[in-house]
Amino acid sequence: MKDKNYLALSALAAVAGLFLGTSGAMAAGDAERGKKAFLTCVSCHSAEPGLHKTGPSLANIFGRKAGAIENFGRYSEKIKNSGIIWNDKTLDSWMRDPQSLIPGTLMKIRGLDKATERRDIVAYLKQLASGGGQASTGVETGADPVDLSDPPPGNQVTALNHCRDTYHLKMANGETIKFWEFNLRLKTDGSAKGPPKRRPMLVDGGMRGDRASLVFASPAEISPFIKEKC
Repeated sequence: MKDKNYLALSALAAVAGLFLGTSGAMAAGDAERGKKAFLTCVSCHSAEPGLHKTGPSLANIFGRKAGAIENFGRYSEKIKNSGIIWNDKTLDSWMRDPQSLIPGTLMKIRGLDKATERRDIVAYLKQLASGGGQASTGVETGADPVDLSDPPPGNQVTALNHCRDTYHLKMANGETIKFWEFNLRLKTDGSAKGPPKRRPMLVDGGMRGDRASLVFASPAEISPFIKEKC
């Protein structure tokens, strides 16, 4: 009788182990799928070390304390004081519902509903942090910052006059372009992909052609560059 009970328990244990093992395998994310799923994140985050966008680079986020990526200055106090370490569980919770994990965080976008997609992205971020993965490229994402370091003359602005409600942009190719003042956004990009000093660049910003961004190398260049002239 003892032998029969022992065999029955052993069989049950083996079956349970099989199911647990299968469950564990299903719970593990796939880094290759995660690289593709990461495309949902690239409008705000890059997967390249040191390349920050609206949010910080996520290249080395796994295993790090929240709010501690170097050279990123836009963390909220809620993030910096959370004490959270980014691991499988916390990253999954963050992607599912950022406000639930850290109430009051500035990240207010709707989370990812699919658990498999979240696990795949975590697997990709884990692989990146270990040095075993490759970042998504600009070709794949189409979301990396525009390279303004050496654009064509048709994008370089040599003079900017403001007259009543209109900006008059004189371009390096001799053309003059006019924008309603509300539709021309003045921006800065001090990165390696930003414009050269004192050579602001025009970047199209609207499907109708009536909106654009004028990008400077630093904030100090903006005010002296604009002349009140009709």
